[in-house]
Amino acid sequence: MKNTVESPFKGQTGIRRLINAFGYSVDGFKAAFQNEDAFRQELFLAAVLVPLGLYLGKTGMEKALLVAVVLLLLIVELFNSAIEAAVDHTSIDVHPLAKRSKDIASATVIVALVIVGGVWGLVLFG
Repeated sequence: MKNTVESPFKGQTGIRRLINAFGYSVDGFKAAFQNEDAFRQELFLAAVLVPLGLYLGKTGMEKALLVAVVLLLLIVELFNSAIEAAVDHTSIDVHPLAKRSKDIASATVIVALVIVGGVWGLVLFG
């Protein structure tokens, strides 16, 4: 039996699938920027750190590391925001499992921030 709640775009292939996926990604960036203060703050941080990392890195590997960890932070924040939105969509009632899910997602952002600080410190001062 076919699942009837699947997206009608799920079966798209080829260029149509790529166009749809790109549109969904743009919508996701817009939603994160409009609704998530932390994403806007980290995007501003990335706007400063990415060019700085390209300037301060001495080798291609150093530049790649400095830039990649900042982009990793944005990826983690997007996942955190998606998890929080999904949990809130399910229910805005206070529930221990909802809190656990949101807290764990938030913890990933802290880990990513520590990675950014650690890599930048090691590359620049290590």
